[in-house]
This record gives sequence, C-alpha cells and structure tokens, in this order.
Amino acid sequence: MARKLTPQGIAVLLGLLVVALAVVFGDALFGEAATARNIAERQEPASLAHPFGTDDLGRDLLARVVVATRLSVLLTLGATGISVAGGVLLGVLAAVLPAAARRVAAAFIDLLLSFPWLLLALFFSVIWGATASGAMLAVGFAGVPVFARLVNTLAASVANAEYVHVARMLGSSPLRTAVRHVLPNIVPPLVVNTATHASVTLLSFAALSFLGLGVQAPEYDWGRLLNEGAQRIYLDPMAAIGPGIAIVLTGVLFALLGEVLSERGGRGQAVRAVRATTAPKPVPAAADAPVVDVAALRVAFRTADGSLVERVHGVDLHVGDGEVVGIVGESGSGKSVTAMAIAGLLGPDALVTSERLHFSGIDMTRPPGPAERRTLGLEQAMIFQDPQSSLNPALSVGLQLREASETHAGTSRQDAARRAVEKLRLVRIPEPERRVRQLPHEFSGGMRQRAMIAMGLMGSPRLIVADEPTTALDVTVQRQVLRALRDAQRATGAAILLISHDIALVSGFCDRVVVMRGGVVVEELAADRLHEARHPYTRGLIACVPDLTTDRARPLPVLEAADEELLEGVKA
Repeated sequence: MARKLTPQGIAVLLGLLVVALAVVFGDALFGEAATARNIAERQEPASLAHPFGTDDLGRDLLARVVVATRLSVLLTLGATGISVAGGVLLGVLAAVLPAAARRVAAAFIDLLLSFPWLLLALFFSVIWGATASGAMLAVGFAGVPVFARLVNTLAASVANAEYVHVARMLGSSPLRTAVRHVLPNIVPPLVVNTATHASVTLLSFAALSFLGLGVQAPEYDWGRLLNEGAQRIYLDPMAAIGPGIAIVLTGVLFALLGEVLSERGGRGQAVRAVRATTAPKPVPAAADAPVVDVAALRVAFRTADGSLVERVHGVDLHVGDGEVVGIVGESGSGKSVTAMAIAGLLGPDALVTSERLHFSGIDMTRPPGPAERRTLGLEQAMIFQDPQSSLNPALSVGLQLREASETHAGTSRQDAARRAVEKLRLVRIPEPERRVRQLPHEFSGGMRQRAMIAMGLMGSPRLIVADEPTTALDVTVQRQVLRALRDAQRATGAAILLISHDIALVSGFCDRVVVMRGGVVVEELAADRLHEARHPYTRGLIACVPDLTTDRARPLPVLEAADEELLEGVKA
C-alpha cells in the first residue's frame, strides 16, 4: 500500500508544479513584458507595477525572471542527465567487467575524482566555449565521476548477490546482467542522488553565468540576471534579490525532492529483457554418462598477498540420472565450494583443477560455448541457502521464472508465463496466477525457497543443486520445501545434490550420503546403511542427532577437533 505524502512532500510537489508551469507557459504569458523596452521607465526600483523593478532598458525584471525559468531548468536537467548517463555507464562497466578491466575503470574514476568538481567544470567550459550548450556540457561531464563512483559502489554490492550468480549460470552476458539485474536494484538511491545533484547543478549554472562563462546575450538565465542586478544592488536590491530567490527556492525544491523520494523508498522499475528468438539445441550427453562426474577436484583461492589457499583437496564425486545424493559436513568442510565448482559459479579468485569435472557431458574446467551455455541454463538448477538474496528484489517472481525458458529454449512470453504458473502450482504455492505478479518480498521464506525450486524446473533439469535449502526454516516449512524438492524430482527425473550439515535430514531424503570434512571426502555410503559407518567423524555426526531414547539429562556429544594426520594423508 502506497504511503501518504507528508506535508513536506505536498509542499515540494506544489513548488515543482509552479516551476513546471513557469517553464511551459512563462514565455507565452510574460514574454512580451520581458522583452518590451520602455526607456522612460528604465532602472526603476521595485514597485507594485514592477515588483523586482526594471533593467536599464525598462524591461520588467519579474517577467524576465519568470521567462528565464525555462532556460535555467532545461539546462539543469540536461546537465544532470549527462552526469547520470555517463556515471551509470562508467560505474556499471567498472562493476561487471573482468577483473583486469574493472581495475582499470576504477582507477580512471579515482583519477577523475582527484580533481575538484568546480575545477573540472571550468576546464570543460573553456574547451566548449562560453555558451549555454557549452556550459551544459561542462557541468554535465564534470558530474560524471561523482555518479560513476556512486553507481560503481552500488553496482559492486549487487553484482555479488546470488541472483546475479544465477543469471550468469543461465548464460546472461555482462551487458544483459547489468541491464536486467544490476540497474533495477540501484535505481532508488540513484534517483534520490539525482534529485539532490540537480540542485547543485542549478547553482553551478548560475555561478558560471554570473562569471560570464555560461549563457550569453541576448539569451539570459537566472545567473545572468543576477550578474546584471548585482551591478546596482545598492540602488535597487530586488534586481539582484529576485533572481537569487528563484535560484535558491528551485534549488531547495530539488534537494527536498531527493529527501522525499528517500523517505518514500521508491522502487526501481523492472527492465524488460530481450529474449532470444532461437536457441540451439543442447548438446546431448552419452546415455550411460553420469550427470556429474568429478575426479580429483581441487579448489584453491587467491589471498590478498597473492598466495593460494586450497580448500578442497582431491574430491571424487559421481551422481547418476535421478539419483539423490547428499553431501554432509560441518561449516567450512568444502561442501558448498564443491557444488559451486560443479555448477561453474566460482569467481575469478578461485583456481579449480581436476582430472575430470563434467556435467551432462560438458567439461566445466573451460569456458562453455553458446550451445553448452544453453545446456547449462536448461539442465542445471541451483537453489541457494538464502532465497531472499537469490531472487532479484526488483523483478516480479513470474518474470524471473520465465527468464530461462525465454532465453535458452526460445519459448514465447505467453507459453513461459503459463509454464511459470504450472511450476509454482507443482511446488504447492497457492494462487500461482496471482503470485507470479508479486515481488519476492511479498513471499514468505518457505515460499521463496519453493519459488527457487520452481525456477529450476522452468528448463529441463538433469541436476538440482540444493545448497542447504532448509537452513533457518522451521520444521513445518522444512518439510514443505523437501516435499517440493521430491515432487520436482519425480516430475522431471532430475538428480538432486543436497548439501546440508544435518545428517538426519540427509539420511531421510537421499539415496547416498557423502561425508566431507576439511575439504576431503572421509566416507561415502548408502543412506540406509548409515549404521554401518566406520569413520569416527561420521559416527560423531550420527551421535550428535538426538532421538527419543536420548538421555536429556546429559549434554549432547561434541565433535572432536579434526584429525590433522588423517586429513593430510587423504590430501596426499
């Protein structure tokens, strides 16, 4: 429900309405009085007939101030538009480009910011000349570094969100990712800062025209009128105060508009993506090939000093068609890193090496081609731990569900929308026809997680990677999410790779359990044979799960520290 406007908001809107009316109708209503010369009434002081007095040619100054509103405001909006457009382009590129190009773009922004803003404006005004258009370009380009830094900071925080990783996994190009997923989520603070910057831009124009570097005769804006009035301020103060009032009031309105927008928390508009009209058919895998085939997987991360720290040490993993495999272990055991390596979602700081790393016949150790990227987008589904950060908050749930089908399968918008409703119904979300039009924050935590499952089903998934999908959910919602996963698996025949720290949950849901600790697989056995576990760590995990026979008077067992000698032996 929209918030009601405060008295301040109403006053700002009324003030801006007056300014807009002056821009549109000022010349038609006051143009003649602003240009008509009357030598007999030249340089008259303020009076009822002429509230701001007259200039040295007898022209009414109040009329000239009203007529000058159009040029002053249009130049301000033009310069602000240049600053925002240039800043968004430079800032977003600096956030989504590859690491090397990103550092170059960020260094260029820092270089521009090292110069004072007014100095840049004066420098550009000399280049483009002392004209109205030259002043607009000068002030506009001088503001680009400010917006570039703001946009880069905002975009960098969004670019690391999980829903952006999902978009990249679906094959979204950097440009498409920036337009569809990054920009909509930085619009609210960008709009607020744009309104505030417009106030500063208006003052800058007035300053340039006052100094003779802006609007030139016979044109005039508020800054030029202020310059002319200042020459006889002691004889007729209103000749200078009148344009000053217009500058100050309009600048305050722009600044307060930014404050009103920040209070209302404006929501960014979703940008429609251009869907592919054709999509190459996925590359088929061999009939007897496993969905996931990993041998000797090692993952290391580069630290700030340039050294490498290995977190996964020689993991072997195989997942067959329709198989449900659980990876269980404590935090930091390498479960999620292994799954992210299989999905190809690790960033440039990760060094992945393996003897084999295949998904659906695709070698994940090299960049996928166009056909392979479409195969990944259709046959691989990723369900992250936190659905709130996995779904784009600026796009409707239905729009996000349609993306994979429209982009990679070439499905029409109508068919994709119908399919989205079907998938939401499959994962037991009530009223799917209404829910597809809602934003993620209008869903509960369990519904968001089930919506993520539905998103993975929009293609033709062979593997669903569920990275701790029930964390922070109560027992009832956990059961709903697991039931939705099971229904999805039965409906599609997809394999499931379930990651969890809860061995009881994994044993009750999976066909096979892989136990990891310290980046190595310490044991692997069928879920119905957990009682035959031999490794002390696996037995310790099982002992930590209470049951009806547990003595509640005694504390639960605590896992001992990792056996470093054992881990070193496995790593070797």
